[in-house]
Amino acid sequence: MKNIINLYPVIFKTALLALLISTQSCSNSSQTKNTGAMDATTTDSAYSANEKQFFVKVANINLEEIQLGQLAQQNGSLPAVRDMGKMMEEDHRKCMNELTVLANKKSITLPAAVNEDAQADYKKLSEKSGSAFDKDYCDMMVSGHKDAISLFKDDSATSTDQGVKQWVISTLPALRKHLSHAIACQDQCK
Repeated sequence: MKNIINLYPVIFKTALLALLISTQSCSNSSQTKNTGAMDATTTDSAYSANEKQFFVKVANINLEEIQLGQLAQQNGSLPAVRDMGKMMEEDHRKCMNELTVLANKKSITLPAAVNEDAQADYKKLSEKSGSAFDKDYCDMMVSGHKDAISLFKDDSATSTDQGVKQWVISTLPALRKHLSHAIACQDQCK
């Protein structure tokens, strides 16, 4: 519940930004609106669906990493695990804020809470303590960041939106840094 409360400022800012964007678009002339609608329908609709899926997947990753990072700060027995949890929470919160801005520009709705898979991961991990917690958390971070890097590489290769493509490319180094950090922590847990 505490994690959901922590998301309220992000949700509020997102809603406010969406309201401002919709107000801006309502002030355009009807001729401009019609042209914009035609442009939107003439773009590659298959990519739009893929793009929306990408945004939702990345939002789910960020929300889970924030939540698990908070848990690692509380339950980690090794200082390196607690430090990694703090880094994950801060960096993925920043990433989520950037993603929210991009999604709002494209009128893509992002999830506001973790999905069922993330809830199950959190529950499973929260039942562990000591070295078992540290090991499982590090394993999750290695696996999750390998998957995230793959997802981002795929999108950077297929994205036709230059703004999204630039953001994806600029985010990849942080994901690689997270993976390296997670591998180093994983080695400490052996």
